[in-house]
Amino acid sequence: QVQLVESGGGLVQAGGSLRLSCAASGRTFSSYDMGWFRQAPGKEREFVAAISRSGGGTNYAGSVKGRFTISRDNAKNTVYLQMVSLKPEDTAVYYCAADTNPWFPVVTMTEYDYWGQGTQVTVSS
Repeated sequence: QVQLVESGGGLVQAGGSLRLSCAASGRTFSSYDMGWFRQAPGKEREFVAAISRSGGGTNYAGSVKGRFTISRDNAKNTVYLQMVSLKPEDTAVYYCAADTNPWFPVVTMTEYDYWGQGTQVTVSS
């Protein structure tokens, strides 16, 4: 089992940047593919980005491709989401999640096994 704790959210102006972090407990972090999802008020949770166990594979939603970068440091049990050129429509609670499926990428929320509590990102216009 793994516990996930996100941090790094906040209020930023449109065009600004934020870096989210997700720290994982346990000694098996490198055995999980990791993903970031987000949920805006009144909307369903949606896939943002995923990274493979080794970090060699990444996948992005079309709405964030070219603006967001997912990365991981297995020595620090941490996954990151670097967000630049933020837009008001990026406003949401951002969640990290861990996936034990043998295939990659997994973009479906229900396929992820463990979730963090979320961190709020608000982008003002």
